[in-house]
Amino acid sequence: MPIDFKQSDQAFYMAELKDFLPGKIFDAHVHLFDNSCMPQGYEFPPKDCCRKFGGRFTLEDCLEYIRAMLPEQDFYLNSFGFPSVEFNLDAGAQYTGRVSDNKQYFGMALISPHDNIDSVQNRISANRLIGYKPYLNFVDWKKKDEITIFDMLPDEQMEYANANGLAVTLHIPRSARLADPVNQQQMVELCRRYPHTKIILAHIGRAYYLQNVTGYLDGIAGCPNAYIDTAMVNHEGVLEYAFNKFPRERILFGSDAPIALLHGKSVEINNQYAYLMGEDYQIGNAIYDAGHTVEFTSFYYEQLRAVKLAADRARLSGAEVENIFFGNAFRLFSQIAAKLKYI
Repeated sequence: MPIDFKQSDQAFYMAELKDFLPGKIFDAHVHLFDNSCMPQGYEFPPKDCCRKFGGRFTLEDCLEYIRAMLPEQDFYLNSFGFPSVEFNLDAGAQYTGRVSDNKQYFGMALISPHDNIDSVQNRISANRLIGYKPYLNFVDWKKKDEITIFDMLPDEQMEYANANGLAVTLHIPRSARLADPVNQQQMVELCRRYPHTKIILAHIGRAYYLQNVTGYLDGIAGCPNAYIDTAMVNHEGVLEYAFNKFPRERILFGSDAPIALLHGKSVEINNQYAYLMGEDYQIGNAIYDAGHTVEFTSFYYEQLRAVKLAADRARLSGAEVENIFFGNAFRLFSQIAAKLKYI
């Protein structure tokens, strides 16, 4: 698969990242899948970002990008499939299992609240996965903004996760995201009710602008089994706040690749956010620079730039930076894999 890595991207790496990044990067939030995971003959809509990657994003595709983007880093990852209603959840878990060695590459299953517990257990155990990821798309009996965390995570599924010490990566619902009072209550209740489950709040609770995170991390910060990942957060103020208000040993770097490989940047506008895009793909509330007035790098690089700025402002030590980029995730997922006797 050809990759669009530009000379300006290489210059960016050399000038801003080469001397900052540690030698190992663990990306805790990557979507991987091949053609077997989608219906035969399925084509993504014209402006879906998956079209850029030929309707798939395999481990080999990911590593090809990473070799160009992070040429001096050893790369580790945690992956799951693509949360589309057309996605075959069993085939996706099988693909994730095939590419996960539980040493360098770890994997989670996508699950639906409609899945019975036997199918969930089989998806995890048969494919040697360390947890699962629900998604609000699979809650099809409510309007999108009425969905709750507990709609996404039935008790039986969570009891299984808790009994086995699995990880759950949670993309929280509702338009106010982290700031929503229902989410605030249910995030804490979920962590307390299932204390042996590692709950990873993706995208720092989908807090992409400063007002949406300020004052809203205290509840989950007090839960020792709550983690946050930084996927698609390229707002240095949000990251600085998280570094100061959330236990640093429970912060995981994540990218949200392949979406993060698009050219663009998330920007805060009047206590809102938008994706300013250099490519005409539709992700969330995208604004496309049709006149090509701006030269973009990738969301992935913008995230790394933001982590660097935030780490400096929050006065993170070198060891803390290394742990956010690698150690925290590697220890977490390795411990789960060892407990499940995968390694």
